[in-house]
Amino acid sequence: MARGWPFPKILCVIRIEIDEPTLARTRIAISPLTEATVSLYLLQRNPEVVPWPYDGWARRAREILRTDPATAPATLHMRLPSVSPDFLSPLPTSPLPTIEEQLDELRDTPDDVIDFQLAKHYPDGDLPEIMRPFRDDRRAALARLADGMQAYWDAAIAPYWPAMRAALDEEVLLRARALAADGPDALLAQLHERIRWERPVLTLIKPLDQEMEAVDQRLLLVPLIFSRGALMCSGDHPEIVMVTYQSRGAAVLADGPPRPAGQPADRLAVLLGRGRASILRALTVPATTTGLATALGLAPSTVSEHLSGLQAAGVVHRRRAGRRVLYGLEPAGVALVNLLGDSARTEFVS
Repeated sequence: MARGWPFPKILCVIRIEIDEPTLARTRIAISPLTEATVSLYLLQRNPEVVPWPYDGWARRAREILRTDPATAPATLHMRLPSVSPDFLSPLPTSPLPTIEEQLDELRDTPDDVIDFQLAKHYPDGDLPEIMRPFRDDRRAALARLADGMQAYWDAAIAPYWPAMRAALDEEVLLRARALAADGPDALLAQLHERIRWERPVLTLIKPLDQEMEAVDQRLLLVPLIFSRGALMCSGDHPEIVMVTYQSRGAAVLADGPPRPAGQPADRLAVLLGRGRASILRALTVPATTTGLATALGLAPSTVSEHLSGLQAAGVVHRRRAGRRVLYGLEPAGVALVNLLGDSARTEFVS
């Protein structure tokens, strides 16, 4: 699995040449285990200050890692090289897996899969010390890693998961509709600012130089709330090439702590009120009333009232998607957030 950082010092790329059968099998899935793994990359990549909206979460997650010894095995992911075997964080094998299902797959990783990936990544047989337990005592090593990731998930991710899952569900719905209506070419062309699609090559702008071929496989797209920690691609699986990208809706992690004395006030909240300001920021990904209520911890009736006011002001639109009604930002809403939000926040608004 190759991962890269959002702002590489040297512009490098990963080029994936995708044949027609693979392109036709493009699918979208969520992955709780990949979310947890990439959240650790985020902490490792930003040792001092983690950017908004992850900053409050990051303080709590670091304290959990520091004080809860059960989470120690999970820090393996913070010590891995930029390219590592996929079996350490298995690809999702269904569209909506649970963390427990994915960790069971990690524990039960077949020996031949481990042997193949170790040989692929370390062809000379000289494994780094961090990887040797997976060769010498692999069942115990896999169990330790899975148990550590479960402990880390329970303490650092699970409290946020309902809101994250709601945002991811909205993201998957939008992308699936785009895939069904316009085909994979249109979907890939608009996937992410650092992912470029020029048939038949998908280019990921990352601080790695690498070329891959996807022949008669399946392209799996995985949106991640924590993908600011890494943009990843995965090519170890014989049937699947996975590409992750930043999901809209990362603002669900923002907890809005009180500002220290002397720090500028939240101008958007001053103008609109805290409730409407939080809804406007949360609509970086279109959402339903229920999804917003879950993500923001507000009553659905309160969310409906705020949405009506924002829609009347022309900063939010309302559109039907099948049986759902989705709300999103009008250009005036994007401009409002950009003009009145601080610079750390506006980079997340699309």
